Amino acid sequence: MNDRAYALFEEQQKNRGIDLGKVREKLKALRIETPSWGYGDSGTRFKVFRKVGVPRNPFEKFDDAAVVHRLTGACPSVAIHIPWDKVDDYDKLKAHAEALGLSIGAVNPNLFQEDDYMFGSVTNANAAVRRKATDHLLECVDIMKATGSKYLSLWFADGTNYPGQADIRKRKNWMYEALAETYKAMEPDMKMLIEYKFFEPAFYHTDLADWGMAYNMALKLGEQAQVLVDTGHHAQGTNVEHIVAYLLDEQRLGGFHFNSRKYADDDLIVGAIHPYELFLIFYQILEASADANPGVRRNADEIAYMIDQSHNIEPKIPAMIRSVLNVQTQYAKALLINLDEVHAAQEAQDVMAAEDAVRSAFEIDVTPLLVSIREELGLPADPMKAYRESGYAERIASRGVGGASW
Repeated sequence: MNDRAYALFEEQQKNRGIDLGKVREKLKALRIETPSWGYGDSGTRFKVFRKVGVPRNPFEKFDDAAVVHRLTGACPSVAIHIPWDKVDDYDKLKAHAEALGLSIGAVNPNLFQEDDYMFGSVTNANAAVRRKATDHLLECVDIMKATGSKYLSLWFADGTNYPGQADIRKRKNWMYEALAETYKAMEPDMKMLIEYKFFEPAFYHTDLADWGMAYNMALKLGEQAQVLVDTGHHAQGTNVEHIVAYLLDEQRLGGFHFNSRKYADDDLIVGAIHPYELFLIFYQILEASADANPGVRRNADEIAYMIDQSHNIEPKIPAMIRSVLNVQTQYAKALLINLDEVHAAQEAQDVMAAEDAVRSAFEIDVTPLLVSIREELGLPADPMKAYRESGYAERIASRGVGGASW
């Protein structure tokens, strides 16, 4: 690293009233979970472009995830999706992960790919289908117990396409019944993360369409149930950071699925389209982490940061590395907001000063800071370049084309 560049950066931040020691500690503590499905062949609703070298089984997905963690130092856990990652021996999968310096993260049930779920899973009018779906949720809780996972991450495709197609209120109650049975099966240290999406694949109504519905469900279930915010699951123009602030104040923000979108749920690399939005989300989280209310602080400090992306045209591992680096960059920028300056401007109702105090941090080049921390941790200064030069992509080419696709 250019020591002079960091010294200049350090002096500038000192003059701004920023404690770089605290900033560095928070950056080093940031953990971002990567998804097993992000390493395999997956993509849009129209076409999956099969790639050379993608994993053929869950064990190889963890091999690839270990490369991302080794180069970034920030991704020690991997989310799994069932049945995509179903194995006969979860002890063996867990041991494989641990040998790589990884752990098994959130368990994600799949309730949207079987023919039985065409009209819904846990909200299906057919009681036998609802039972099948609930049993799958319970199976995933058992997998959590076997693997040491602490998060059950739930997203439902359930909804309808036409007015009158189904009874919306009945479906709401069926959803609660399934989640309540699942919640009861969880251990005390587990969390249920309830995700939402305002449309697609259902186009008239979605059973969990927004954060309020997910929040209401979590309230009725208990303290172990929280809301999961997917950054691509909102209507155009939605103020996602407002939702984040509200849920933090209610102590119900469980986690994030980081991705990016231009129009709908595009599953693009996080920060690729709306980096300022990602920065502002972190701003709200850091505000909450300094709140006078210990419950709000605890919620802010316990958020599960996860990536949820399906890389269709991008090479899988570099796309995941870029996603992690983008999160680190916007988190670093948010850490450079002088909150005392913001609060003083807010108190004085000085709109321009308050806006400037936030925006000016976003405009800072944090490269010297990130490179310095990577060097301190023994990581490559440029993880993308390190991957390109590692030869790993060439070595896994022997896996062939296609891997274990959806």
